[in-house]
Amino acid sequence: MNLPKHNRFWLAGVALAVGVAAGYGVAYQRIPGSTGTAAEQGAEAKALYWYDPMYPQQKFDKPGKSPFMDMQLVPRYASEGAGNATVSIDPGLTQNLGLRTAMVVRGRFSSSLDVTGVLAFNERDVAVIQTRTSGFVERVYARAPGDVLAAGAPLADILVPDWAAAQTEFLALKRSGDRELISAARQRLQLTGMPSSLIAQVERSGKVQPNLTVTSPVGGVVQELNVRTGMTVASGETLARINGLGSVWLAVAVPEAQTGSITEGQAIEARLPAFPGTVFNGKVSAILPDTNPDSRSLRVRVEMTNAEGRLRPGMTAQVRLNRSTGQDSLWVPSEAVIRTGKRALVMLAEDAGHYRPVEVRPGQESDGKTLILQGLEEGQKVVTSGQFLLDSEASLKGIVAAPLETDGQALGSQP
Repeated sequence: MNLPKHNRFWLAGVALAVGVAAGYGVAYQRIPGSTGTAAEQGAEAKALYWYDPMYPQQKFDKPGKSPFMDMQLVPRYASEGAGNATVSIDPGLTQNLGLRTAMVVRGRFSSSLDVTGVLAFNERDVAVIQTRTSGFVERVYARAPGDVLAAGAPLADILVPDWAAAQTEFLALKRSGDRELISAARQRLQLTGMPSSLIAQVERSGKVQPNLTVTSPVGGVVQELNVRTGMTVASGETLARINGLGSVWLAVAVPEAQTGSITEGQAIEARLPAFPGTVFNGKVSAILPDTNPDSRSLRVRVEMTNAEGRLRPGMTAQVRLNRSTGQDSLWVPSEAVIRTGKRALVMLAEDAGHYRPVEVRPGQESDGKTLILQGLEEGQKVVTSGQFLLDSEASLKGIVAAPLETDGQALGSQP
């Protein structure tokens, strides 16, 4: 029979719609665990309560419309009671759904935290050079701020006129041979600020030594140099400031959320771009009391030896802070933990393809592992892949993980 073209398109559309509907009905009947309509269930079992799948924790004693969503409440039947408060998956479908499990392990939990740091001067290793008496600067050696000096390096020569008279008197008394007068004269030289080495030189040579050569007491970097040829210096005036390089500080910024695991004396490993392949070791010497308000990070100070002088302030470093709990602890793969914002859950794998949500109290996380402080026991199995699918199914069925108990009260409950 020849039909008009538009009629043939209309018949084809009707046939397609009927086929889709029939296929959906057949597919629905083949879904494992499906039990037909709510009316059929109601005829066979009594509903315990009704609930909104989006808010399964709220229970209602009669059917109706959900006050939360624009949808009808779903009945929960006695056959789905506490004894069956699990999500059941045919073991044959486990592999098809990509479900994987892992064991809850008890053992020593070693963690590490990778952060960045910047080398700085050790502010405890500072030498401030001052004059003990007034005088005139006769010579300044070729030094400038930023120069690296060895211990004993000369900085300036200063003429001290007052020392000439005191030394002349001392030498005269020494020739007299009176020990008490000589001792008193030597003490006077010390009180004028004359160093012991210069007094010994005067005694050996028998000549007046009114010039003082100011030297660096430590090896390090010249931070300040406030002396120039021809200038007059007063007693107590600062001439130079030297910062030692025997050790340096490594300033490390630790995220605020990770500061609870940092302790003084904790070992660290530092790797610097300037020395590829070399690992420098150190220990946390101080945890500073203030937190950076912009980056929300805590400043941690690490002291590192610098015997070879290769470490220079301003260099950057990749820092690894190593830590061990020192005791056996429960832990699971971090991917098994579902964080909802208010609490943390895991899907516990039970026998015969049954799964149920369990609330846990997670602890420190490191290297793909998370400490479990409460909620699980050693030897249990948790789902590490596909757990969100199971959690969604549990929510649709109204299965809610029981809250953790602490000190006789549920976590988050009000007294």
